Amino acid sequence: MSDKLLETLSTSPACARLSRRDLLEFAAKGAASVIVSQTVLLACAAGAASATDTSASSGTTGTTGTTPTGASCVLTAALTEGPFFVDEKLNRSDIRTDPGTGAVAAGIPLALTFNVSRVANSACTPLTSAYLDVWHCDSTGVYSDVSGSSRKFLRGYQITDANGVAAFTTIYPGWYGGRAVHIHFKLRLYAGSSKTYEFTSQFFFDDTLTDSVYTQSPYSTRASRDTHNANDGIYNSLSTNDKAGLTLQTSKAGDGYAGVINLGVKVG
Repeated sequence: MSDKLLETLSTSPACARLSRRDLLEFAAKGAASVIVSQTVLLACAAGAASATDTSASSGTTGTTGTTPTGASCVLTAALTEGPFFVDEKLNRSDIRTDPGTGAVAAGIPLALTFNVSRVANSACTPLTSAYLDVWHCDSTGVYSDVSGSSRKFLRGYQITDANGVAAFTTIYPGWYGGRAVHIHFKLRLYAGSSKTYEFTSQFFFDDTLTDSVYTQSPYSTRASRDTHNANDGIYNSLSTNDKAGLTLQTSKAGDGYAGVINLGVKVG
């Protein structure tokens, strides 16, 4: 069974935002069942209010403020966890290293920043003390800690700070058959040891940027990838707006890149 099919089979029920027409259109195209639950992820525009959420761990109530002029919160889709999530509980911001061997995953540096917000009554406030996991394949398309491997590179979590920010140092991901280039992430809230909320999705990369990155070592040693955004079933389950919200916005940073994802969750 292919990795692509495994990811398709691990989808959750259709998003409440999707219309009957959307679902029929996806079915007609043979796309994967859309990966969205009754809980939805929201991408909040930069500049959201900086008021502190005082009850993030409960997952039910919180202090909310008003959204500044020019800022908005828009719905986007949750996406499949896929077959490669392992809850290793690796609390670290630099996820390039395998903790067992000390080996560093080869690739072009990528600095990731997640701005995470709770959304209520059309207002965004920073979501504090939330656990944000990220995981992705290496430059050769391989995930750690699966298929009997004990290695744990390119996995880890951070807890959002007082501004709702979680930051990671990683590498630009490689590709594997049947999927466009992507990174997975999972957001969780806890009350003590009890999980009170979970949301999972993944984000994508601009194909033109990927083409440029893949001309460089170590990516250039491989054959051309077989799937771009335009023919990735999971990417194409998204609306135009959702695609924009889940495509990493990047800038050049030293010998690598920096990227930002603005996320908001509707909790409870």
